[in-house]
Amino acid sequence: MQPFHDRNRLARTTAGIAFSAATLLASFAPLTLSATPAAAASFDCHASGLSANEKTICDNLQLNDDDVKMATMYTMLKGLFAMGVSGDMADEQKAWLAKREACGTDVSCISDAYQERIDALQKLYDGIDKPI
Repeated sequence: MQPFHDRNRLARTTAGIAFSAATLLASFAPLTLSATPAAAASFDCHASGLSANEKTICDNLQLNDDDVKMATMYTMLKGLFAMGVSGDMADEQKAWLAKREACGTDVSCISDAYQERIDALQKLYDGIDKPI
């Protein structure tokens, strides 16, 4: 195998393997789709004692997909950080869950809450120093 002596060639080669959190999540999207959501990523839709908010998420495919995306991003990112940042993320997640729960059964409100949290998690990911 020939070593890389040309930095531009190395940059072109490695650029093809770089990916973002959104790309990673998109590759798992087909695994999460179903006609009837059985479980959202962060809770079991068949569990007893679900809140009205959680039932609304389970009954709405788009909200269910938003939950899958958010929970996957959160779990992936939480594993990348040490206790300080990871603890802050957990605190932010609890506060966000309370905000989402306050939406009750308002689909638009829940959708907006998910988008806000996904955007915050994406911003956190984008702020990570990456070698390439």
